[in-house]
Amino acid sequence: MKLHKLTELALLTALALIIFIIELRIPDLTPIPGVKLGLANIITVYAVFRYRPGETAMLVAARLLLGAMFTGNLSALLYSAAGAGLCLLGMLGVKRFIPQRYIWLCSVIGAILHNTGQIGAAIVLMRTTAVLTYLPVLLVSGCIAGLFTGLCAQFTVIRMEKLRPDRHE
Repeated sequence: MKLHKLTELALLTALALIIFIIELRIPDLTPIPGVKLGLANIITVYAVFRYRPGETAMLVAARLLLGAMFTGNLSALLYSAAGAGLCLLGMLGVKRFIPQRYIWLCSVIGAILHNTGQIGAAIVLMRTTAVLTYLPVLLVSGCIAGLFTGLCAQFTVIRMEKLRPDRHE
């Protein structure tokens, strides 16, 4: 990997961490656990459409690990990793079939998969299916948040292409 690309990925990882930490300071939107905006996913969705799958996976893994360490919440890492992993795999697959103007749709699908992965991890770790009662609410809120983050990522991709039309790696 070239130094320039590695630097870009490091900066995007730092940006995603900053957004993640700022979002932690925003009061909960609902009393339901797990409902959040997921603003750091703007960077992930952008990376899915701008970088190779392995590079995007490195960015997501670094963000997850550093985010867990910075917040001191290492137990949440398993839930986050399950959600982020399923989300990333799904978005990488969907990206191959949809045009770039539908980045927002890829993000909505990613949000659905993220919530599904987290619920799946909760079922395995807690050894109960009772957490499935959260799934409908998480899916609806995830679709709304996924639409918002997807539109932000779509705007970012379009804007960056206008700023740097000579670079399409």
